[in-house]
Amino acid sequence: MKSRHVSIAAIFTVILLFYGCSSAEEKSDNESSQAQHEHQETGSPDIPEGLEPAEDPTYKEGSQVILKADHMEGMNGAEATVLNAFNTIAYQVTYTPTTGGEQVKHHKWVIQDEIKDAGSEMLEKGTEVTLEADHMEGMNGAKAIIESAENTTVYMVDYQPTTGGEMVTNHKWVTEEEVFAE
Repeated sequence: MKSRHVSIAAIFTVILLFYGCSSAEEKSDNESSQAQHEHQETGSPDIPEGLEPAEDPTYKEGSQVILKADHMEGMNGAEATVLNAFNTIAYQVTYTPTTGGEQVKHHKWVIQDEIKDAGSEMLEKGTEVTLEADHMEGMNGAKAIIESAENTTVYMVDYQPTTGGEMVTNHKWVTEEEVFAE
């Protein structure tokens, strides 16, 4: 009888260990895109050539806003200042950095003007592209897959992470749906 209890306890332990490892792997996959974003806190203020400012954006340059985006840790709920606004097509992409390392899944956002030879028409989900964005190290020149696309106003912002630390400057991009009046 004692042997049976030991066997049941061993099986239960193995199941708990397996479940714990599975949960950690899922959490790791979900956090991989966000963790990749954390290494570059200050972006370039450079705007892609030919990108025209939005004529009448909801949030004008200098507006104080609250972000409702989770691109990076500490972004959701952060107070931000709008630096500029553009009407364009924003894409969520998955790409492998040119510098090596893990694939960045569901990166938000790359705009039409940051995709090589994108033209003016919206690219379809699943389209393979080459990125010309430099939001993060290893992004420029990387091969990517379009995950989703939307016509929207995008904003470059400076924001103070809710987790503390230094101000993030020139963050590209947050969409109209991710910015709210303070």
